[in-house]
Amino acid sequence: MMDKKENYLRTVRFERPEYIHMLFHINNSCWGHYPHDALQDLMEAHSFLFPDFVRKNEPIVIDHPPFVSSKAPWVDPWGNTWEISIDGILGAVTEHALGSWDQFESFSPPDPGKTTHWSPIDWQEAAESKNPIGFIDFMKCGEIGHGHTFLKLCDTRGYQNLLYDMMDGEPRLLELIGMLDEFNLGQVRNYLDIVGVEHMGYAEDLGMQVGPMLSPELFRKYIKPSYEKIIQPAKDAGCIIHMHSDGDIRLLMDDILDCGVDIINLQDLVNGIDWIAEKLAGKVCIDLDVDRQDIMMNGTPAQVDSLILEEIEKLGSKEGGLMLCQGVYPAISLENIEAAMDAMEKYAGYYS
Repeated sequence: MMDKKENYLRTVRFERPEYIHMLFHINNSCWGHYPHDALQDLMEAHSFLFPDFVRKNEPIVIDHPPFVSSKAPWVDPWGNTWEISIDGILGAVTEHALGSWDQFESFSPPDPGKTTHWSPIDWQEAAESKNPIGFIDFMKCGEIGHGHTFLKLCDTRGYQNLLYDMMDGEPRLLELIGMLDEFNLGQVRNYLDIVGVEHMGYAEDLGMQVGPMLSPELFRKYIKPSYEKIIQPAKDAGCIIHMHSDGDIRLLMDDILDCGVDIINLQDLVNGIDWIAEKLAGKVCIDLDVDRQDIMMNGTPAQVDSLILEEIEKLGSKEGGLMLCQGVYPAISLENIEAAMDAMEKYAGYYS
């Protein structure tokens, strides 16, 4: 079988990969909600999805980092206070660092040489570590932090305040965006110059269940210039550019792709499989987030299988350009988790 890296690159470049790249991610919160033996049985039985899995004959204890731990409120490097309800799942900001612009004069951004958006980092250790950053372990990858621009502005100002700022043309907002750009550029430079990455991830949820969280006009004015600024250095260095967003992002898609994206990771049902097929298939590499709100939650194993097959038939081709990603969180039945694993393994070679 073709090695993972070559197959992945062929998928991105539409160069006839041997199989469809499949990522099955079990969120760490699941270990607090399912029987450990049951999850391990599923992983052990699906070696294509979990080739490096080694069974543990003892309870699996997850040391959740502070930003996904329910033990206590957490203050991020930008000064925002978060509260987490479920261990392993990011919570919500309960106190914004700049809830009032009166606090701006004394506000200062974190140092990208010492921290990411989420936790302290030693960049030299990151360069030498064999632990993968992100979900890919066969390439040197960087990820500047989920929610790096628009969502970080929401965290720091509050969603409603931020939209008022944009509509009012608040000049201090441009100063804050400038701080974010410099921090994010620092992250990108460190990944390029110190870690030596080949693949850069830019994850940011922009969509709601219907429509984006901000209008295309506001996106173009306030967010797209930042995206272009922080993506270009990685693009110039020859990195694969991976962009993720949850929610309905159809109205923003043209502008997102303008920024130089090689892989777009988006959700299936909220954007519509047929819309994705018409708009994106064969034009940009699709990293499809398989439903985890509707059919995975409420459907039957047969419906899970049917959904995954439909997506592969409508969005894939022998040339490549399609990956599938299944994220599992608590409340999905073990039967549907198994059905998704079975389908992803069964259909990975659909075009070969």
